[in-house]
Amino acid sequence: MRTSRRGAVDPFIVMDVMEAARAAEATGRRIVHMEVGQPGTPAPAAARAALARAMAQDALGYTVALGLPDLRARIARHYRDRHGVALDPARVVVTTGSSGAFLLAFAALFDAGERVALASPGYPSYRQILRASSLVPVDLPARAEAGFQPGPEDVAAVPDLAGLILASPANPTGTVLPRDRLAALIGVATARGAAVISDEIYHGLTYGDRAVSALEIEAAGGGAAVVVNSFSKYFSMTGWRVGWMVVPEALLRTVERLQQNLFICPPHASQVAALAAMDATDELEANRRVYAANRARLLAALPAMGLTRFAPPDGAFYLYVDVSEVTDDSRTLAARLLDDAGVAVTPGLDFDPARGHRWLRLSYARSEADIAEGIDRLGRFLGRC
Repeated sequence: MRTSRRGAVDPFIVMDVMEAARAAEATGRRIVHMEVGQPGTPAPAAARAALARAMAQDALGYTVALGLPDLRARIARHYRDRHGVALDPARVVVTTGSSGAFLLAFAALFDAGERVALASPGYPSYRQILRASSLVPVDLPARAEAGFQPGPEDVAAVPDLAGLILASPANPTGTVLPRDRLAALIGVATARGAAVISDEIYHGLTYGDRAVSALEIEAAGGGAAVVVNSFSKYFSMTGWRVGWMVVPEALLRTVERLQQNLFICPPHASQVAALAAMDATDELEANRRVYAANRARLLAALPAMGLTRFAPPDGAFYLYVDVSEVTDDSRTLAARLLDDAGVAVTPGLDFDPARGHRWLRLSYARSEADIAEGIDRLGRFLGRC
């Protein structure tokens, strides 16, 4: 059978780890999940209640392609309340998760063969969705001393640049771009005629200053970006597959046509739940406090295990840890941790094919009890290495 070259993407390793963990659990083993970026909590209670009411009253058929108008308006109000940005709801597009938003953005912005830059380490699916779209990902090797985020000079050095993907807070590192650096990155890209896509799906999950949205830079006259966000992380709705994007007005009809044909519309049921989730602030902030406690526990425990170098975890719910004192093969180490210690973690090769063999990503998105148990198991395992 013939296959396409663009279909020959690398596996998403964390999903392979997740499957191996599931198989281990099927044999009766207790596995501590520190691999996947998934909250251990369900969707907010108000979201589940709103959907139950809707299911009793509505067929929940197709919505209009761009999403429920009430949800788009509520998302626009979110930017006013949290970021001080007056946003026209017409620019908001509800999507089938952030993955759907990236597909729409790449199709709307780029032609086959064009070059799109992204930080390495970074979310692996950026690279693979670009390849599956017949685009060329260009890695920007980010340095520890620069917070594992690219600098304007890195972007300026890329020839034939068509686009730039930024992430703040970033996956796998949790690092956050300060306002001046975000503005400088957007500025140097737009000055070259390149499109900017700002991945903001971990907004709401910071442990100091809040993260700055690219929409704030735009409002200050610093250049426009396509903003991508999701209900998966802060709103604890990973499996509901609902996200959003904010696009410049000139791009809206193009994105609408693509959405009509690729997805028809986002899932109606998920949109109903998402609208209610946006007002579940007390529950969502309680979740964030759990992540903050888990983060503090990990930061205190890792040096005692001999793991002293990691990215500054300003946001998200990950620690990206240098394990070169233990191994130069993070994939084998991750497999051993699962088999011998019952702890699922993600090898850094998922995020950085060139340097990730020296790194692991630890997710602390589960309960405090789970993370405490995971830390105990990690410590005992590493004590034997």
